[in-house]
Order: sequence, then C-alpha cells, then structure tokens
Amino acid sequence: MLSATLREGLSEYAIGTKIRALRLKKKMGLVELGQHTGLSPALLSKIERGRLFPTLPTLLRVALVFSVGLEYFFAGSREEPLIAVVRKRDRVRLPDRPGERDVAYHFESLDYPAGERRFNTYLAEFLPVPPEKLQPHDHPGVEFIYTLQGSLTVHINSLEHVLGTGDSIYFDATLPHAYRRSGGRVCTAIVVTSP
Repeated sequence: MLSATLREGLSEYAIGTKIRALRLKKKMGLVELGQHTGLSPALLSKIERGRLFPTLPTLLRVALVFSVGLEYFFAGSREEPLIAVVRKRDRVRLPDRPGERDVAYHFESLDYPAGERRFNTYLAEFLPVPPEKLQPHDHPGVEFIYTLQGSLTVHINSLEHVLGTGDSIYFDATLPHAYRRSGGRVCTAIVVTSP
C-alpha cells in the first residue's frame, strides 16, 4: 500500500490518463491493448483510472506498444534537443497480431525512445501468407514502405502492388491494406507511418 505522499506524487504524472489518451488515439480497446502487452484488461483499466500505479516493466510493455519511451510518461517540457539512439540489441520483435498462429509480419520499432515523434519507423520482416488469410487494416495518416530485400506484395483497397528490393510505396493509410511476402526469399522493409 502506498502512502498518501507517494500516491499524491505519482498522481501528478497522470500516467493512467496518458495511457488512455494513447490508447484512444490508436482506437484500441482495453482487450486489444491487453493482447499486445500480455496484461489483463482489468489491470489496465485500474491503471488508466489511477487506482493502481504500474511498475516500470509494466509501463515499458505499454510504452513499446505505442512506440513511446518511458520518459513520455514522466517528462515535462523538453529542454534538451531531441536525440534518441536505438541499439539493435535493445529492439523488441513483435508479431502483427499477438496470440495468432498466422501472422503476416514481425516488426521492431526503430524510434521508440524518441518522445513527441512526428512519425513512427519500423523494421519489418514479412512472412508468406495465403491471400485469403490476409487481414487488411487501416489507420489514420500515411504510410511509406521501402523494401530492403526480397519481394513484398502490398494489398491496398483490393489492388496488389508488388515491390522488389529497392522499391518503395507511399499511400493513404486510411485505405484498407495488408502485406505478404512474395516468393521464397526473406523479405524485410522499413515501414514509416505518420498521423
């Protein structure tokens, strides 16, 4: 049990409110956030309502889902220039749909520690998925993909665009879209999204 002084001090950071704002901005429910973090929706609800303060490992799980650093929850206005370095060894590899057997890709955030980002950058490895198993999604903003290696088929609004090594595509991300590896070689790409 936390003392009144500790509760008051932690309340000033409004961590739960910030998590809720991030979740609603991504149009994500508590159950979906729970699937991505491995935390129960009930626990997440308590954190959002300020009835429970998360541990740092718990908060980091949430931060990784939203591609923000821990400082996002604690920092006030930034006085220093924004510089964020992400070491390869520190990146976390996540599937596009946690808990599912058939995933279309795995991704790693390349810029998660940077606060106040204007865009999000990922390294993605795409897997072979039968076209009938693709699950199109959409999100606010635009998306840019640069294929590093292999062949990638990008499905946008029922059209297919095949990208080879060195090819790129820029599109309106509010259109339903999905991705799958074409051919037998490993396929990786840099994916940039912007609200």
